[in-house]
Amino acid sequence: MTTYEPLRPGLEPLARFRVELAAVKELGQTPWGRRRVIDVLGGSFEGPRLAGEVLPGGADWQVVHADGSASIDTRYTLRTHDGALIYIQTQGLRHGPPDVLAALGRGEAVDPATYYFRLAVRFETAAPGYLWLNNTLAVASGMRAATAVCYDAYALS
Repeated sequence: MTTYEPLRPGLEPLARFRVELAAVKELGQTPWGRRRVIDVLGGSFEGPRLAGEVLPGGADWQVVHADGSASIDTRYTLRTHDGALIYIQTQGLRHGPPDVLAALGRGEAVDPATYYFRLAVRFETAAPGYLWLNNTLAVASGMRAATAVCYDAYALS
């Protein structure tokens, strides 16, 4: 009998994203945690497989939990350097020591090695040159700046 092992996924760099954000809208405590909505103002992305701009619109519909961790849920639109439109959705988690999370909350510069910020990334497009994205799962490692989120996205091979 032949036995097989699952393939170990590799990481193929896609792009570095910089997503500019509006001020946080605090909706308050809900049954799922403290709900926050953070509108996307624009931004850019650049890498070996993708480059262009983040269009204004969309948001992060975030929930902050009792332990200070945040569940990330974003949806917005990208326009590539050659004019293709791509819908992007990220879901993830940010957590860390209370003092680090407090500093992030105050908009301070914080070393991303001191907290965990990871995303699962999905794409959707009808643009012929980017159809491969519809069948691509990606992951990202992020960092929060005062008015933006930056993350490096990698396709899982």
